[in-house]
Amino acid sequence: MDLRSTIHEAEDVFAAQELFHRSGWTDGLPVVPPTEDAVRACLDEAALVPEHLIGVEPVRARTVTAEKAAVNAVMAGCLPAHFPLVVTALTAILREEFTLHGATASTGGCAVFIIVNGDARRELGMDGTFNALGNSDRATAVIGRAIRLCLVNLLDVRPGGIDRSTLGHPGKFSFCLAEDEEGSPWESLATARGIPEGASSVTVMAAGAPRQIMNEWTTDPEEILETFAAEIRANMRQYSIWPGHYAVIVPRQLREPLAVAGWTRADVCRRLHERSRIHRHEWAEVGKGRVVRDRGDDEYRALPDPEHLLLVAAGGPAGGFGAVIPPWFGGKSRAVTLPVGACVDCGPLGAE
Repeated sequence: MDLRSTIHEAEDVFAAQELFHRSGWTDGLPVVPPTEDAVRACLDEAALVPEHLIGVEPVRARTVTAEKAAVNAVMAGCLPAHFPLVVTALTAILREEFTLHGATASTGGCAVFIIVNGDARRELGMDGTFNALGNSDRATAVIGRAIRLCLVNLLDVRPGGIDRSTLGHPGKFSFCLAEDEEGSPWESLATARGIPEGASSVTVMAAGAPRQIMNEWTTDPEEILETFAAEIRANMRQYSIWPGHYAVIVPRQLREPLAVAGWTRADVCRRLHERSRIHRHEWAEVGKGRVVRDRGDDEYRALPDPEHLLLVAAGGPAGGFGAVIPPWFGGKSRAVTLPVGACVDCGPLGAE
């Protein structure tokens, strides 16, 4: 199979790095030189020919091929075994319902949040426990980074260009998490969204920065969940009232009391759906009184329904620290879940 990408030569690895930085092909960090052998190895792992169409960005009709994705995956530090998940994540964000152009061009500064489920987690050494939203392991770091480099180099999502973020957040380097399925009392997020149990899958969400919560003073399920709901309500007051997907990351220390009390995933989602709502008059308490007008009694829900909550079991074994990850702009973008190996013509299994 012939590769079509332009070949560049450099005297050494340092000269190669300067070429990448000078050309604007990096995220500001050093990259792995994408040699022909490394790119071919990724394509072979995913059983894809170079010209395979992963998807088309709907607004600007920009195509993403397997070869170009593999080049950026290698640059991000991916091994061949990581590449099928990169392809799946790209396929998901290129779905029309994800609204990739809006999410990446917005001044709101969101990032693509990736949640991995299924056997691929174990096979790739993904760790959903300690430092789960940080640099927990190689695979989550490089898969998340590969998506960012693809956005930069294939869709021109560069700061000041397509990317008009006022602030952005660190998830724009890499924002990938593996669910701690083995330590969870619930079915996995992927299973709840229609993926067969054990099958490897990827869920993508246009997401704001994580908002960390802490509650170590109770084992009462309603009190634990109220802390999460209060943070969701805070996001609605300070940022956006519009309903959409929220991701809630629950660590083991907060999962265990819920499990002991018999609370299922559905129970948790229903409770947070019920408690995550505000009235428009609350905006006046955070400096937004001018937009209240005569609609102060209007009520807004963070979640259109319980199924819009992406409940994820992850985090270290100790510490009552959870996280709420808010949506970019309510329902403007919908989370998408796809099994690894999904094709461009296949329908999404988990889009809501």
